[in-house]
Amino acid sequence: MSDDPARIAGRKQEHIQIVLDDPVASGVATGLDRYRLVHCALPDLDLAGIDTTTRLFGKPLRAPILISGMTGGVERAAEINRRLAAAAQSLGVAMGVGSQRIAIERPSLSAGFTIRQHAPDILLFANLGAIQLNYGYGPDECRRAVEMIGADALALHLNPLQEAVQADGNTNWSGLLREIERVCAALPVPVIVKEVGWGISGAVARRLVDAGVSAIDVGGAGGTSWSEVERHRAPTERLRAVAGAFTDWGIPTAESLRMVRAAAPNLPVFASGGLRSGVDAAKAIALGADLVGIAAPLLRAAAASDTAAHDLLAATIDQLRVSMFAAGAGDLAALRQSELLVDGLPRWP
Repeated sequence: MSDDPARIAGRKQEHIQIVLDDPVASGVATGLDRYRLVHCALPDLDLAGIDTTTRLFGKPLRAPILISGMTGGVERAAEINRRLAAAAQSLGVAMGVGSQRIAIERPSLSAGFTIRQHAPDILLFANLGAIQLNYGYGPDECRRAVEMIGADALALHLNPLQEAVQADGNTNWSGLLREIERVCAALPVPVIVKEVGWGISGAVARRLVDAGVSAIDVGGAGGTSWSEVERHRAPTERLRAVAGAFTDWGIPTAESLRMVRAAAPNLPVFASGGLRSGVDAAKAIALGADLVGIAAPLLRAAAASDTAAHDLLAATIDQLRVSMFAAGAGDLAALRQSELLVDGLPRWP
């Protein structure tokens, strides 16, 4: 089960620095550029009355936005998470933390994840790599991750490609679905399964539904490419060459969202992976998303100053509200019924 916590900490520090400083964008577009909400030139609405509120897992949200889980467990990450948590609390959005494995293996490092004092009311997701369930973890470690931060749900992330191109990555994924099913049955909180940037197909979504997951975050291609991140930190030319071949790998976010929504019509579905504005968020909701996740732009903002993440999130929510107004949708239910243009042609979801 155990890996050296010092190695994990070093990897986390490298990941933060690479995402902040190096070109790690996927070579795949999100696919959202293919879609356009039909403009309503005569909305029978008052912009001040546009309703972006929703509920998930019994908790109210003022906007359907998720600060996607990114980091924690090292000193710089603690400051970033504190700033993100303060923004989430102020604006009434959801938040996830990064993988808590380092704090499971060394509890003294849990402070970088414990943000409830900064965000007592938010919908908060704990986070562990699903692959750890094949390397000694089980329901007990998952409960510890949830209890560590007072989370409302657990996100298990899927990153097979990242592990495959990482030096000493965890590459035995055989039988993992059974382990996910065991955790879903054992935990007292909802279990979310999320990809980290290559998307979830309809076939995988159906298997996850059968395993008992409570929500799926598509984590599609179009944002940060973790194979590119690993290429930047690869210790050998051979590993750099392997990782570099996958820049344009993955299911575009918009198409993954459509696949998962069709495969899991009764399950909450989150859209993440390269979303960069409230207009992107509006399109994703019109395509069937219940929650929209944003990661790298908020990481960069939170690393820059105390207020930059708050300001970026506030602007994103404003963009979502204006998008709804201009599409003639007074609330999120109406937005989900909005007419879309696909490649310039009409499409109704």
